[in-house]
Amino acid sequence: MKLIYKPFGIILGLLAGLLSKKLFDAIWGVFDKDEPPKPTTQEADWGKVLAAAAVQGVTFKVTRAAVDRAGAKGWDHLFGVWPGEKRQEESQAAEVVR
Repeated sequence: MKLIYKPFGIILGLLAGLLSKKLFDAIWGVFDKDEPPKPTTQEADWGKVLAAAAVQGVTFKVTRAAVDRAGAKGWDHLFGVWPGEKRQEESQAAEVVR
């Protein structure tokens, strides 16, 4: 059943990408009336380029996580099978610190 979830997860990922693009455009519009600068835009200053990248990164990751989580919960509700891991893995970085 988890294998059957893969195509469903891919479709959710594509939808999350489209949704996050729209959401990013709306959020960026609050901060600046201009389009977000690309990193290779010569006349854009560092602060604006990095701010656009940070807002875009956070928007994409949070949207993707929300859509993935909702999809997994829906799959579990419909079919009674959780499509991912049951438990959170322990961090290898945490082992180094201990």
